[in-house]
Amino acid sequence: MKDRFLFTFTFFLLCISGFSHPITIRISDKGGVNDGKTLNTKVLQACIDEVANSKEGGRVEIGPGLWLTGSVELKSNVELFLTENAVLLGSTDPYDYDGESQLGIRKDEDVHDGLIVANGAKNIRICGSGIIDGQGLALALAIDSLHHIGVRVDPNYNVKRMRPGTRPKLFFLEGSENICIEGLTLKNSAGWGLSLHKSSNVLIDGVKIINRAYWNNDGIDMNDCWQVVVQNCDVNSGDDGICLKSDDPDSCCENIMIRNCRIASSASAVKFGTSSYGGFKKITVQDIYVYDTFRSAIALECVDGGILEDVAVKNITAVNTGNPIFICLGARHNPGKGICRNITIQNLKAEVPFGRPDENYDLRGPEVNYFHNPWPSSIAGLLGQYIENVLLQDIEITYPGRASKAMAYMGLYRVKEVNEAAQSSPEFTMYGELPSWAFYVRHVKGIRFKNVKVSLADKDFRPAFVFDDVKEKTLENVNQPDSQIYCVE
Repeated sequence: MKDRFLFTFTFFLLCISGFSHPITIRISDKGGVNDGKTLNTKVLQACIDEVANSKEGGRVEIGPGLWLTGSVELKSNVELFLTENAVLLGSTDPYDYDGESQLGIRKDEDVHDGLIVANGAKNIRICGSGIIDGQGLALALAIDSLHHIGVRVDPNYNVKRMRPGTRPKLFFLEGSENICIEGLTLKNSAGWGLSLHKSSNVLIDGVKIINRAYWNNDGIDMNDCWQVVVQNCDVNSGDDGICLKSDDPDSCCENIMIRNCRIASSASAVKFGTSSYGGFKKITVQDIYVYDTFRSAIALECVDGGILEDVAVKNITAVNTGNPIFICLGARHNPGKGICRNITIQNLKAEVPFGRPDENYDLRGPEVNYFHNPWPSSIAGLLGQYIENVLLQDIEITYPGRASKAMAYMGLYRVKEVNEAAQSSPEFTMYGELPSWAFYVRHVKGIRFKNVKVSLADKDFRPAFVFDDVKEKTLENVNQPDSQIYCVE
């Protein structure tokens, strides 16, 4: 599998590096105005269309200055190139986007609209050293205002959280192939940042994403995509950093490599899910630096009946991160059908603080509404439905300790009372108070801990490890204070 993936990826890189642009059209030569006030949507779209209609395609060049635009559609054989000091500004007027934004089939704020969109395009490239700024806070507040005055009512308005559901993304690329996004700085979406749906042969390289303007500000999302490489990226996001999703039971994310990235997030850094109807296969995550992240460094979630298998995670450093490892097999939808197996996590070093890691964020992920002690990493399947074949090797984690029985107490005699939470939305907090401080493992068949060291910054009354309904476990060179391991069948 690995050799096949590398061969295909090498071929893809050769194709991308050979991307030609026999014609170049500069927006400045077509009447575009770079004052940050004049709307350039029609001019920019006309440039894209002209290049797309040429015999061999080519480049649309955006030069220095502030270029205001609404939604534009990128088409086959077009390269959108931003030079140094070029800033493409997203309009803050909701009417400058493609009609009223529509939610995806799951109605979960997966908006099918964006500043830059593509549908069924081939051989597209978005690159350069410029900036794409969605001005998302102003746009989101404008959408919110129109809803409340009854001018543009959002039927999916989130009343509890006081925000509109239908907010354009920065990018929404659907059903497209041979995509290269390289070198740019992307910032300030009204919703998710760079979002790809059912697209293939994708390279995202050297992109800096600062997406903390508003709620649900994911960095990069891939939904049922295949043959994707994300590398050398710097992501700072208000929601999940790099996230794989699967909305289609007949599809999945497959043959994906995420490597050499820095990620900070007020949710999880690298996450599979929550949407996991088809699943995730043959995924590699390596050489990732995670910092100031509220939830999990690595979150592998399979809760909608899909298959999560053949996942390799290695060379992860996580500092000031709320939870190092979260692996969950749930039954939010399609109970009894999910499969989670063949997972390797190697060479992970993490430091978990006592307080919130994202305290300095303007927008912070919601805390749970009950008192609790610091959570351990957790690997949990379902009763009668096991997570299978997991290897954790060369792991070193420091936890904060400072647990108090007065704060919350799940004594070992109550281990069987830990909530199964089968239909809950998956997060490392989903099970409530847990009886261990390092690892909580339940409903797992075939798990090996090799060269694992866990330590405490302060005292904790709980054991380091709790294994509940775990079959075929192996602990090899596992170091923890006072041999604190508790097993229950």
